[in-house]
Amino acid sequence: MNTNLWNRWRYTLYAPIYDRIVRSFNTSRQRSIELLALKAGERVLLIGAGTGEDLQFIPEGVKITAVDITPAMVEQICRKAKFLNRPVEAAVMDGQALELPSESFDAVVLHLILAVIPDPIACIQESARVLKPGGRVVVFDKFLPEKEQPSLQRRLANLVANFAFSDINRKLESIAAAAPLTLLHEEPAVYGRFGYKIALYEKP
Repeated sequence: MNTNLWNRWRYTLYAPIYDRIVRSFNTSRQRSIELLALKAGERVLLIGAGTGEDLQFIPEGVKITAVDITPAMVEQICRKAKFLNRPVEAAVMDGQALELPSESFDAVVLHLILAVIPDPIACIQESARVLKPGGRVVVFDKFLPEKEQPSLQRRLANLVANFAFSDINRKLESIAAAAPLTLLHEEPAVYGRFGYKIALYEKP
């Protein structure tokens, strides 16, 4: 059920109200982006950027590219960029197969996308591909601890969660291990008891 077509359909429905749904995550969004220590002149890529809630937390002078699989979300990004008076290159694009050159970004932001996108391994590998050596990736999402197996109750709950929003049983360590990235820092995020956390990686 979790396909690009399904994601476009359901997130087109969510687009008008999405900010109200995810605004409680903004403290963690801000903290996550702070960990990147972005500097003026650097290029940052937001994959699965949604409505562009991250834009307000990116320092002035940083060059922003924001992509999402859903055209309605990209329209929201453009509106928000105009409201914030921030130049943003926004495009409809598949985070599993980025139409972007290799080693072209200083940082990549993966907020609430690795648990949504059909193939998170392809997404993390594409993130690493477009990063310059020494570039950083920051992840904020909900994950199951690596050594924990989902209970029957959680597996049943995931049938509903994956249909409506995202997979609640993915493991970040297994996903990140598929890309040439080094973990620099990890910390719990808002709603940490539900598995939400922030992780910062670097491309050697």
